[in-house]
Amino acid sequence: MSSPFLTKLKACLLERGDQATNGMGFFPAAVLIPLIEQKQGLSLLFEVRASQMVWQPNEVCFPGGRVEDLDINTQETAIRETVEELGIDRKHITVIGEMGAVVSPIGVILKPHIGVLHHQRFQLNGNEVEEVFTVPLDFLLTAEPLRAHMEMGNRPLDDFPFHLVPHYSEEWKRRRTYEVLFYQYKDRVIWGLTAQVLAQFIALCRSLG
Repeated sequence: MSSPFLTKLKACLLERGDQATNGMGFFPAAVLIPLIEQKQGLSLLFEVRASQMVWQPNEVCFPGGRVEDLDINTQETAIRETVEELGIDRKHITVIGEMGAVVSPIGVILKPHIGVLHHQRFQLNGNEVEEVFTVPLDFLLTAEPLRAHMEMGNRPLDDFPFHLVPHYSEEWKRRRTYEVLFYQYKDRVIWGLTAQVLAQFIALCRSLG
């Protein structure tokens, strides 16, 4: 490769690896799918987000959050957030693997990690977590979600340069629809991105036979 520019470009690409392009402003996040042993068998633990949260208050989720600059990888993000939210020591978490990233229409690139919790006495971070509950894995393996659909669209805002593309419409444009899943367990409803991750996890478990 004779060109110095191409040589530098190749070195830069090797260094960057498979970093995702994030031109849409999506933010990277990670969650832990926490497995916990109970009397009824293996269960999944879920959180209910605190009512004062700006982002999706009172909704059901897995422990997790945004990837921070100091996190060495998304597994570290999942562990750190679980420790902060549940108030447990990281030594009580055993991560057993990860699943493929989920790209959400709401603007998140989410990496799920699967782990086992060896501690059930939580000191919940009240600023983020209202309460926790568990759902037996056996129930989830036989559950079928309610399926609904939402529509996405886009509309140019005030800073859009219409003088450069004068034929572009100022109205909303329908772009695509996407499926939204809802799992119900007793009086709990698990939906949205958490249900999407849960469905991926259930499919993985079912594939094990």
